[in-house]
Amino acid sequence: MKNILVPVGTSQNTVSHLQYAVDFAEAFGAKLYIVHIYKVFTKAGTMINLDHILEQESKDFLNNLVSKIDTKKVEVIVKALKGDLIDTLEMVCKAAKIDLILIQPRTNSIREEVFLGKTSGKIIKQMKGPASLIVPEGYIYKPIHNILIALKSAIVKKDNVLEPLKDFRDFYKPKVDLLLVKTPFHNEGDFDVNETLSSLVDNISTTENATTFQGVLRHYESHNPDLLCVVRRKRGFFTKKWEKNVILKKDFSSDIPVLVLSGLK
Repeated sequence: MKNILVPVGTSQNTVSHLQYAVDFAEAFGAKLYIVHIYKVFTKAGTMINLDHILEQESKDFLNNLVSKIDTKKVEVIVKALKGDLIDTLEMVCKAAKIDLILIQPRTNSIREEVFLGKTSGKIIKQMKGPASLIVPEGYIYKPIHNILIALKSAIVKKDNVLEPLKDFRDFYKPKVDLLLVKTPFHNEGDFDVNETLSSLVDNISTTENATTFQGVLRHYESHNPDLLCVVRRKRGFFTKKWEKNVILKKDFSSDIPVLVLSGLK
């Protein structure tokens, strides 16, 4: 894990989130890309060069944020970029060969009832690219000792999709539990764990619940994880919860980081 991307917004938690990102990157010896995406809205007859103004404001905003954190010996690259959020982030991921995206739950939202705001939810749900790590607000970096992976299907078809999990496993040497959740959408072969996934886990257990999320809630305390790993897929963990991008705390919340893999199939 050598290149980490951190999209930032105007959340009050941004400085804390960036410090976590620096500490995380330092542990892995990774390079940190901090980006702010802005759009230009023009009106007919406008004579002012809004591009230049907004670009400078965005750069000043980023530099001010970075000045408030201890960057240690981490190589930090700061970029203010104009464009569509998802398209621009996907472009950055390809150009910089990003391995992981660190996401704060509420990039811009100040509503206390919100777990994932519109922007963060949009990145998780719509973006095609590397895995994401959702870091709870105010969370301080610490080593990971227990990982809980929750899947309703263990079928792996994509190459390298498990690499982020392997990186965590190799670096932290944690105990890894795989929870297979049988839902009403269960198909024959969904619980066939291939050699690659099997080599990353220590224990495998099964449960039967209406959703993967309910399976996690039922077994959370017995596993006591400090990292939850789930999968982003068309009919995956957060499908309905993220149909409108925003996720309320009453629907889902986590006080530990959540690693969201980009889809196994």
